[in-house]
Amino acid sequence: MRFLVLIFSVLLFISCGKEKILTLQKGNYRAVLEVKDNQKLPFIFKVENDSLLTIFNADEKIIVDEISYFNDSIKIQTPVFEGYIIAKIKESGNLEGFFIKPSLDRVVDFRATPQTKNRFNNTTNKSTTNISGSWQTVFSQNTDSSYIAKGIFNQRNQKVTGTFRTTTGDYRYLEGIVDGDSLKLSTFDGAHAFLFKAKITDTTMNGFFYSGNHWKEPFTAKLNNNYQLPKEENLTYIKEGYNRFSFSFPDTKGRVISLNDAEFDNKVVVVQIMGTWCPNCLDESKFLVNYLKNHNNKKIKVVALAFEVAKTRAVAYQRINRLKKRIGVNYPILLAQYGNAADKTLAQRKLPMLNHVISYPTTIFIDKNRKVRKIHTGFNGPATGEEYEIFKKEFESFVDELVNEKE
Repeated sequence: MRFLVLIFSVLLFISCGKEKILTLQKGNYRAVLEVKDNQKLPFIFKVENDSLLTIFNADEKIIVDEISYFNDSIKIQTPVFEGYIIAKIKESGNLEGFFIKPSLDRVVDFRATPQTKNRFNNTTNKSTTNISGSWQTVFSQNTDSSYIAKGIFNQRNQKVTGTFRTTTGDYRYLEGIVDGDSLKLSTFDGAHAFLFKAKITDTTMNGFFYSGNHWKEPFTAKLNNNYQLPKEENLTYIKEGYNRFSFSFPDTKGRVISLNDAEFDNKVVVVQIMGTWCPNCLDESKFLVNYLKNHNNKKIKVVALAFEVAKTRAVAYQRINRLKKRIGVNYPILLAQYGNAADKTLAQRKLPMLNHVISYPTTIFIDKNRKVRKIHTGFNGPATGEEYEIFKKEFESFVDELVNEKE
């Protein structure tokens, strides 16, 4: 597959002797990724100028400013994440190419058409129901890989926004329509390429979730505005036989930082288990950056432990530094693992005092006496709306409580 990626890249970037460089037209584009079962995953982006565009997912606006041209081809590098689009620019302005995630050897067909701003194609079918509310959801029901979720949606006319929350995080900003009795939702952010399609009634959903061209699973849901997921603090904990959490990993300059270092003495420490490839981790990192900016308290320390999918240490460091620069991370990010971060059993071996690592991010709250007071699995990101507001208040209240405790 690595060979195929290389061939695709060469074919797209080597032109047939053309000297004229084609660039993007200003305005809206409708892009389509071809996912599993030949399904079409649409998203919208707007070209501000030939070196700047914005990707839209509901309330999310992703500014993309890493754009390069070579004769009749373009490379669009998504911010923070490794995924990029490489495509030929046609005389019509259409784009034809691929979305590529190198570390996972994934290549997805990509097309885009200018002067189009409807995410899903126009339809004359009026909505037969309004799905606003909370939905008790099960993915891959009656299988060993089954898991539960909470759908949170808001519908105005045909347009729908919202997300699915799971016990390990949310599916971020989903946007789509209700077309008759069919629900269609999608999102694209450079890491996620998600499509949800379902048949709906006033109280039920039955459909499929597609992730790129490598994953498909069924889901069912029923309307239940009282439904709550298990508490995030009950999933990961310190194992019996261990009385402390500890870490000792290098930062991007090679300096090994440990929880036993003097800089953490008599401090409330928030440890973020994360990866630069992880969209929920990006949401949490942005939250932590803003929190520290608004709470300039020397009694609070934040440190991140990065579990990276990069194949080499050098590339892992490069991606950590890229994340820090893009969103202004002002706390240390240590490299805990690289090469196979998706294998959470390997991550757990690096942190043997934990019963398991089941989600990126996982957040550990440590008091001034080095005692673990809470472990929060996953993250309620801004796409969860009210859930995110509740999370922020609980986070701030709990950290304040730890800071105000006597040493």
